[in-house]
Amino acid sequence: MSQEQNISRRTVLRGLGASLALPFLEVMSPAVAAAESVSAAGAPVRMAFCFVPNGVNLKNWIPESAGSDYKMPWSLQPLSAVRDDLLVLTGLTHDKGRANGDGAGDHARSASVFLTGAQAVKTHGSGIRVGMSVDQAAAREIGDLTKFSSLELGCDGGRNSGNCDSGYSCAYSNNISWTSETTPNSKEVDPRRAFDRLFGNGKQREEAENKARRLSRRLSILDFVLDDARRLNSRLGSHDRGKLDEYFSGVRGLEKRLAKVHSSSSATDVEAPAGLPDASGRRMAFKQHVNLMTDLMVLAFQADVTRVSSLMFARAGSNRSYREVSVPDGHHGLSHHQSRESNLEKIRRIDRFHVEQFAYFVERLKSVREGDGTLLDNCMILYGSGISDGNRHNNENLPLVLAGRGGGSIDTGRHIIYDRETPACNLFVSMLDRVGASVDSFGDSTGPLRYLST
Repeated sequence: MSQEQNISRRTVLRGLGASLALPFLEVMSPAVAAAESVSAAGAPVRMAFCFVPNGVNLKNWIPESAGSDYKMPWSLQPLSAVRDDLLVLTGLTHDKGRANGDGAGDHARSASVFLTGAQAVKTHGSGIRVGMSVDQAAAREIGDLTKFSSLELGCDGGRNSGNCDSGYSCAYSNNISWTSETTPNSKEVDPRRAFDRLFGNGKQREEAENKARRLSRRLSILDFVLDDARRLNSRLGSHDRGKLDEYFSGVRGLEKRLAKVHSSSSATDVEAPAGLPDASGRRMAFKQHVNLMTDLMVLAFQADVTRVSSLMFARAGSNRSYREVSVPDGHHGLSHHQSRESNLEKIRRIDRFHVEQFAYFVERLKSVREGDGTLLDNCMILYGSGISDGNRHNNENLPLVLAGRGGGSIDTGRHIIYDRETPACNLFVSMLDRVGASVDSFGDSTGPLRYLST
């Protein structure tokens, strides 16, 4: 076949137990432009959501002025290199995260409302109910365009039964993604299992054989698709070959890092210590864990195996300590700071550490060239918490950052201040529209969110 002939966006390199989707290549452009849910540049638009628990130190989070010339607060400074690619959003509210007559349980509600905008039914029995989450509303409409309708990841395990917060089911605290109002979409916390799922061919026996051979002979998944890769290379121009080599290098680099991580026994080991074991038997560092998960999301978006993803840095109410930044205290305990400066100082260190990991994710997306721009240009990545201040447990003025240009439909590089009580669900309506899953309303929305474009 001549080099000029187009290659389908769904072309996959196959081998025993392996299925490797391709990144966006120039030779695919005409075919992609004719597909649904693509940006003006012809690339698909993706969305992802990153949740952190316990709120933030707002004094070190909210910029003092609105517009494009705002001064980036200390906690957000790790994002300085990509400030032109993001929006800091102030004033948005999740009213259904409030008690509204249901009493205590703010942490459980902060996770359950984060992507649903719905009031969770207070129960730790079989009657859990909250609402479909925005990621799954998108997956329902555009999920058939990719290998996986969505990808749910996390750095904390957690069961979906029992009482985890003042009478609220653990399902509320441990999940932000809900396929329906009664069904949480459990996350994968083991990066090795997530990798095998993304790049397996769905045939369990072949995947098991592939994995055993890779581990015993220290092979790469690329070795199993080598013949297909060689045939494809002969059909590509020099620029596309360079992009493919870069993509393969990314896959191989991630494999090497994952080889140092031992798989966990269960994604629902709620009592297990934080972090999976590495090759030495020590618990994997939180930074390493989050970075592996975000790298998986980058590869998943780059290869278009999914356009929808979510990542929980930790479960709602997490009491993880952060010795990496000299905070041996539990996060949840610190969040009840009682305005003590020593506690607030430790919280802001945790906030900045979390933002550093988010910045790593955003910068990785920006490093991938796609069409005339970057992968980040064709993404919308929302980062934040379902609680504003952990001491007050309030749900207005949520700490939210939106990274990416949504396929050119979002004017980034600004701090936008909204009227208090503006529903955060208005943002979800706008995001759904940009990925091709338009809705008239979502949760308690009152319409699309204004000012995303100027």
